[in-house]
This record gives sequence, structure tokens and C-alpha cells, in this order.
Amino acid sequence: MRVGILTGGGDCPGLNAVIRAVVRKIHNAGGECVGVLEGWRGMVQNLTCPLDVNYTDGIIAMGGTILGSSRTNPYKHPEHVRQVVENFRKNAFDALVAIGGEDTLGVAHKLHSQEGLPLVGVPKTIDNDLSATDFTFGFDTAINIVMEAVDRLRTTAESHRRIIVVETMGRHAGWIACLSGMAVAADYILVPEVPINFDHLCQVLAERRAAGKKYSIVVVSEGAQFPDRGMIAKAAEVDAFGHVKLGGIGEVLAGMIEERLKVETRSVTLGHLQRGGSPSAYDRVLSTRFGIKAAELVLAGDFGKMAALRGNDIVAVSLAEAVNDTKRLDLRYMEEAQEWFLGAYQVPRVE
Repeated sequence: MRVGILTGGGDCPGLNAVIRAVVRKIHNAGGECVGVLEGWRGMVQNLTCPLDVNYTDGIIAMGGTILGSSRTNPYKHPEHVRQVVENFRKNAFDALVAIGGEDTLGVAHKLHSQEGLPLVGVPKTIDNDLSATDFTFGFDTAINIVMEAVDRLRTTAESHRRIIVVETMGRHAGWIACLSGMAVAADYILVPEVPINFDHLCQVLAERRAAGKKYSIVVVSEGAQFPDRGMIAKAAEVDAFGHVKLGGIGEVLAGMIEERLKVETRSVTLGHLQRGGSPSAYDRVLSTRFGIKAAELVLAGDFGKMAALRGNDIVAVSLAEAVNDTKRLDLRYMEEAQEWFLGAYQVPRVE
């Protein structure tokens, strides 16, 4: 069996661990693997490289992806879809493992359902916003990076008696902001799923200061929204999948807080730091388990499926189910986090 492997979308800690696991499992079954470079662009342009167990055995600790990535969407150009199908056949692939988020796996689903290509998916995103899986790999590493960064920022915030607003990634899901905010004992957490209540935020920060706490940490997701302003976008243009480039809400919010409370307020945007570096132990293990499951699906000829985490089990779910909807933050986490920032008047409970 000859199996192609590609990684698409944003880079993510744990990608190399998946590649390593797929290569090992296919090798043990007597097959071979071929790397497709730069995501779906590699399938359009026929960019490949050999993969074997000797080359991939030591990559588990490496961040990013040895195959490279891109946000190429072949469905923007019909001729590109034809090129993907032709290059699949030119390479004599028996199957293709696509490792990515909703966009990469959305393309995989279309190629399987519309073109009949034998594809298997693996869920990758630091945003943890893929439905059909409890958690995606990369998420644990990302929230640990946020935690470490805020732990460092706390010392300068306390020294200068400042308020610091920390902007995290996450797009339309508040998983990173909420869980990392809980982990660092943030004074306030803002997520896309709950409209910003600016008056309440300022009230809580003022109360903390009056009670003797001379600094505050606010964690805000890049996709958090003011009720009357919507999301803050870096630019009007969109990527190949129609997504606006979010970012800037931390700076906007810091300015508003300083103007209201007359307290020096700074913003820090962690940006791509959250996607970089070595994967955590949890993500290395989860990625490995996902890769083994994906290879098992390939060997069984069970295509159009994605490896998913359900409880402590790695199971197969349909790609259609996996990309059907964005998985938003489980608001029970926000209910629990709010115990620390109810303030003088109670913030409306999330529903």
C-alpha cells in the first residue's frame, strides 16, 4: 500500500508526531508513505518527498511540520481539483491522510464524497473548534504557552501596578482564552460566545484595585465581540477559505479600559507564539494515537473518516460530521470561571 500524507492550514505542535505514527503503522504493515509538501498546494502542483521510519522516527519533539503547510483551497479553481485527482493517480496513491482543521478536512470531505478519492482525516487545530472530537491536538500546547506567557507578564504588571490585556487566538471559539484564563487566575475572561459587557469588566477591575490588588490581568479571545461593534479584523481581505484576519481587540480594549479607569493599561498579543515550539507530552501522545488510528482506517479501507477523541477512546467519525459545524466553547467552563469575576453586580449568566 502506498499512502500520501499532507498537513494543511496553520502549523500546530504535534503534526510531526502524527506523521511519525502513520509512517510507522503503514511500514509495519508492509506499506510505504509519501509526503505531500505544503498542504493541498502540494497535491495541485505534485510536490512530494519520500517518508520512511528512519527519517521520521526522531521528529516527535519537533514543532511545526516537516512537510510544510499552506492555506491553499483547490475548490477556488475547478482546474485545481482536477489536478489534485490527476496527481493522486500519478503518484499511485492507495490512500491519502489529510491532517488539518476544518478547512483542510472540508476539502478532504469534498474530494472523497464528490471525486471518490480514498481519504482519511486527522483533527489538528490549536483552536479546539472541530466538532466530533472532544479535543484536537495542539490545543494543550497552546494553552500552556499562554499560561507561561501570562505568568511572566504578571510580574511586570504587578511591579508597575498596571492592567494588562492579553489577546489570544481562537477565532470564533473561546477555548484558548477561557481555559488559559482559568489557569492563570485572570481577573476577567472575554470569549466570542459571550458578548463583551464593558461596564461590568471595568467595575470588576475597579473593585479589585479598591480592595488592594494593584494590578489586573484580562484575557480576551481575538474573536470576542462588543454588542454594537462585532469582531475586530486586521484587514478587510479574506483568505482562500473566506476567513477574515482577526486581531486587534486587545489593543482596542486596553485603550478603552485606560480611558475609563484612568489606570495605565497595556495590551499584549501573543499571536503565533501560541502555535510554535515543541508539543506538550499530552499532545505528543494524542497525536501519536490519532496517527495510529488514521493508519488503521487506511489499512481497513474505511475511508471518508476522521480519527477522533471520545472520552479516552480514539474512534472513527465521518468527515461529514467532523466539518459539519464549528465547536464553540462549552459555556460550563465560563460559568465556573465567572465565580472569580462576578463583581458588585452580577454579570448575566451564560446560557
